[in-house]
Amino acid sequence: MHLLRIAPRMEWRRCPASGGLAPRGDGSATDRGGLAASVAVVASSSLIDSELRSIATVPPIGELTRIEQVHLDRLEHQGIFTTGLLLEVSETATRRQTLADQVAADTNEVLTWRDEALMLNLASFGPEDHQLLMQARIEGLRDILNLDVDAFRVRLVRAATELNVEPPDDLTTSGWWDQARTLED
Repeated sequence: MHLLRIAPRMEWRRCPASGGLAPRGDGSATDRGGLAASVAVVASSSLIDSELRSIATVPPIGELTRIEQVHLDRLEHQGIFTTGLLLEVSETATRRQTLADQVAADTNEVLTWRDEALMLNLASFGPEDHQLLMQARIEGLRDILNLDVDAFRVRLVRAATELNVEPPDDLTTSGWWDQARTLED
């Protein structure tokens, strides 16, 4: 049996009945894999690869920088292990209030986490890019929205120079900027 580590405390196993993947555990509400159990069990090997790639590319909740450890722990206790899940459970004002109540935070904190999670979920965006944007004093989607594309590009080039790394190419930069406009609430 092959186990794959996808996100903190989430393990997958090969399902003997279907040959697909299933979350490890009993699937109960208290089981860490229970949340993922409602997503899907993948039966075909070609689907397994694509599903794993899509799951693995969603940034884990631990990549958020504007959140206290106590809130991270509480989010994980609620079964929120990825930024994608955070975005889903904080989509509306009512959901944000419910989440804030569950993790003993206020709705402004939830909005801050959501803002950074939206940025982390931009296409072709990885941990190195997150570091670059943090160096450019861009902490979330709102910061991108407050800049025009040229100012955004200049900030990224300056940050890349400070970090001694290559800046993203113009296509990537304009893609992130366009996606931020699309995701604007």
